[in-house]
Amino acid sequence: MVDLSAIAKWPNVPACYDWLSLDRRGDWRLQGERVTHSGLINFINRQYGCDDSGCWFLQNGPQRVFVKLAYTPWIFRFSAEGLQSHTGLASGNISACFLDQEGSALISTELGIGLLDDRDLPAFLEECRQNESVTVNEENWLKIMAGETLANITWRGLPVQGINQNDLARRFSFQPNPQP
Repeated sequence: MVDLSAIAKWPNVPACYDWLSLDRRGDWRLQGERVTHSGLINFINRQYGCDDSGCWFLQNGPQRVFVKLAYTPWIFRFSAEGLQSHTGLASGNISACFLDQEGSALISTELGIGLLDDRDLPAFLEECRQNESVTVNEENWLKIMAGETLANITWRGLPVQGINQNDLARRFSFQPNPQP
């Protein structure tokens, strides 16, 4: 849970933009440079939140540092415990699964919409099924990437739906690049 206590003491600290970003593999970047210090990563992960307008941020004491998203607010990875976010949180229940026009897998969970880390894409594709038992053929992957939803293509029992990258932020109510 994001700590907002410092805002009461210092309510007029200006917000910061274009300084912190989240890349497609779930790495934090400060002015384009990958953050590698574990203490800083853990702090950002703990203080990562979203405002009512769908802008994601790091709450740094009284200052809100808005996050530019390379794609989605969450990046998911497979772990021994299940699907896990880039911040270490469990994804919770999975409600939908998508494939965009570039072949990126997107998963809608209790946390929200997230991109599956591309290093886990082969495992995802291996779990997908066509008619419940057969792996999916290339022709059907191309159809889904073109925006078709084929009822017989599933991942963990959920239909794999096509989605356009340009529709994602609007559909899932987030701002990929917050600005003042």
